Amino acid sequence: MLRGTFRILFVVVVMAAMLGTAPVAFAGSESCDMRVNNTHEKLLACVTLEGVREHQAALQSIADANNGIRTSGTPGFDASVAYAHQVFESAGYIVTVQPFQFQTFISLSQPILEQVAPAPTGAIANNLMSYSGSGDTTASVTALVAEATPGCEAADFAGFPAGNIALIKRGACTFAIKATNAYSAGAAGVIIYNNQPGVINGTLGNGFTLNLPVTSVTQAVGEQLAATAGLVMRLKTDTFRGIATTYNIFAESVDGDPNNVVMAGAHLDSVNAGPGIQDNGSGSAAILEVAQQMAKVKPVNKIRFALWGAEESGLVGSTYYVNNLSAVDRQKIALYLNFDMIASPNHVFFVYDGDDSDAVGAGPGPAGSAQIEDVFENYYSMHGLPFKGTDFTGRSDYGPFIAAGIPSGGLFTGAEGVKTAAEAATWGGTAGQQYDPCYHLACDTYNNVNTYALDVNSDAVAFSVLQYAMNTSDVNGLGGKGNFPVVAPVPSSIPSDIGSGGGLHDHDHEPVTE
Repeated sequence: MLRGTFRILFVVVVMAAMLGTAPVAFAGSESCDMRVNNTHEKLLACVTLEGVREHQAALQSIADANNGIRTSGTPGFDASVAYAHQVFESAGYIVTVQPFQFQTFISLSQPILEQVAPAPTGAIANNLMSYSGSGDTTASVTALVAEATPGCEAADFAGFPAGNIALIKRGACTFAIKATNAYSAGAAGVIIYNNQPGVINGTLGNGFTLNLPVTSVTQAVGEQLAATAGLVMRLKTDTFRGIATTYNIFAESVDGDPNNVVMAGAHLDSVNAGPGIQDNGSGSAAILEVAQQMAKVKPVNKIRFALWGAEESGLVGSTYYVNNLSAVDRQKIALYLNFDMIASPNHVFFVYDGDDSDAVGAGPGPAGSAQIEDVFENYYSMHGLPFKGTDFTGRSDYGPFIAAGIPSGGLFTGAEGVKTAAEAATWGGTAGQQYDPCYHLACDTYNNVNTYALDVNSDAVAFSVLQYAMNTSDVNGLGGKGNFPVVAPVPSSIPSDIGSGGGLHDHDHEPVTE
């Protein structure tokens, strides 16, 4: 544990040497550098797109120097933490690095899925399931016919020929349950196909330890394979699963009530496939820029910025943090604001539905979450921008906070969910295309960002953090300041058409039910 802390401190020194002895150069005029941005007007004028993009450029450079990734447990992530440490420390915050260990997963080579028979043979596009085991098998394929619980019950595998590859439809239970049942039935590999258009970016979870190759294909490919008689396929995966040390990093304001803490967070890690400059270099870069421009503010309430590690491994960092808080320290947290993927190329302005106003999908957040939603909705309304609710599905770092009863909220612009025609008519972009076509892919680079959405949402981050730094009375009755009145609710003119608000933020942490 100490060794990990020393490693981070060493990387901080190295990064400082790389960047020079002076503080990192960030966007902003001299007036912004000198003045106290203690009003919304002043702060939003100083939180700039250029400043946020400089942080994203730094994260891209780190990925470029580290095999194209910033995955927790790798040097690319350690360098990202060192960069954030320098930014926060240079701005005058009290910076803490929290090490923790987790079960990591790295794909050592691209998975291979090939049709061997019947003709035409050839490679088939597939997405490896996180935490898949390694293996190289060529075998006949058996498609499960169960519809209600495809692969979710041992009985679904009755008569399954041992040594075959199982082809299983998504739905009704976790991918891990399907794969475990297939393994128990003697399957040599598993292919899971989607139950809706689009790819699967799924996980078996970091508790999956079976040495079984598991990958996924689209709905169209899966249905075609299931209808193919005499199908023989090759499935090869080459993966590493093991214990690694990684980090959360926190920056806390010197001033503010330590018994009424406002937290704002974003995950800093990428997936194994790419640099993660949209997911989630957008949210983490916005956090860094806002923290910097608020450096001279003396808040009423303590501000604690958080950049999470191992989010892509199943919310490990944020879960570790919340679970290791004492009961007293947990009660001191007034609220948590989450910013994960806020600049999707084919964006929609989603706000987490704190009060479950659409009465569809996941329920409301803890008491106070509805008021957090109001703050974001008012920000959009003040700027004449449409917004839409999205469910608390538990797929980002607000999950552990909600589970602990801490009021939460935040923003999201969509992942691999597909934009509807109605959404395209409202927000522009392309109907029938993913909100982020590079979601969890190598092309999630500095160029995979809608700069308009990033500009708008970086200001929304600033607006909400400053609002609650000065007044949390709408959430918990504490920490109020007269010139930051409680924000009144504004009804959305764009109701959600599905429970998740179309976001479908299917991180590598698939929910327990699908």
